[in-house]
Amino acid sequence: MTNEWAGGIFARNLYLVMAKYFSIDELTRSDTAALRGIDNTPTAGAMARLAVLAERLLDPVRELWGAPLRVNSGYRCPALNAAVGGAPSSQHLRGEAADITTGSTEGNRRLFGLIVDSGLEFDQLIDERGWSWLHVSWREGANRGRVLHL
Repeated sequence: MTNEWAGGIFARNLYLVMAKYFSIDELTRSDTAALRGIDNTPTAGAMARLAVLAERLLDPVRELWGAPLRVNSGYRCPALNAAVGGAPSSQHLRGEAADITTGSTEGNRRLFGLIVDSGLEFDQLIDERGWSWLHVSWREGANRGRVLHL
């Protein structure tokens, strides 16, 4: 078994654990990237920001929910972001955002309320497309606490 530290991220057999509940695989996986042959490997800076996102926001949200959450979209390289129609300034490009779901619109609605009421620090919390998923983001030292419905 190979164990080594890489920028604060523990590697075990090439499976990188970002935090308690989330792996780098979950935060970089993309069906679109796989179908189009896009290499969605994050930069060192994006990897570090993903680790902070997981530790400071995703893990606490998972504990608040009390059950597993699915990451629909985490880090996106520029080619992947363009392929999915992401905004040119998307926080996904920097490893600062993830789109998550409980698996149901009702669950997403409840989780949204829990996050708002929890006092957790975040940059953005966005209800996307009628509770289809939640966009959550974290910016080190610059969180705005923006709550939006799109």
